[in-house]
Amino acid sequence: MTSSTETGGVTGTPDKDYNLIWYVEACLNNALRLESYIQDAEREKDTEVADLFRKAQADSRKGAELGKDLLRARLNGG
Repeated sequence: MTSSTETGGVTGTPDKDYNLIWYVEACLNNALRLESYIQDAEREKDTEVADLFRKAQADSRKGAELGKDLLRARLNGG
């Protein structure tokens, strides 16, 4: 279900900005969670799984950085 009206009046933050903030937060949370998964895999000496999680963690970090850059530009009027 998609709404054509923005709910920024409820949160005080336009949806597009709120969504961008959410995205950055989700990427950062994912990077943190993956750190414990990497440690679990390393404890089991499963380098294949640890490497997969490291790659996913790097992607999450990259997504967070891209999101932060875009958010910074938007909040600075760019």
